[in-house]
Amino acid sequence: MSQPLFLCHPRCSTCAKARTWMNDHDIAYVERDIRTDNPTVEELTRWHAVSGLPIRRFFNTSGQLYRSMGLKDKLPSMSDADAIALLATDGMLVKRPLLIIGDDTNAPAVVLVGFRQPEWKSALL
Repeated sequence: MSQPLFLCHPRCSTCAKARTWMNDHDIAYVERDIRTDNPTVEELTRWHAVSGLPIRRFFNTSGQLYRSMGLKDKLPSMSDADAIALLATDGMLVKRPLLIIGDDTNAPAVVLVGFRQPEWKSALL
């Protein structure tokens, strides 16, 4: 099985907690800076489909960019495709960390959005 893909922001405290948790449990992973190498439309489309989550869960709703763009009011009327296209424009709009688990990046087995230790434990241990 390939190593999980860990998308994070270097200065994000939640990402640091997730990184520490994985390191403490000897979990190997590939780290990707969500700010400098933001997810593509194709990646986000696949991950959204696998996650089973509403597209809103992929947005960093506490971020400055989300607030400055007024997305709280705009997002409910956006299609999933339009929301995904918007997410792909800037990694700072994307909720982090993201953990993509699976052998094939075209069809990952598990997509975790945000760090919730019980979910990560269930998926990784």
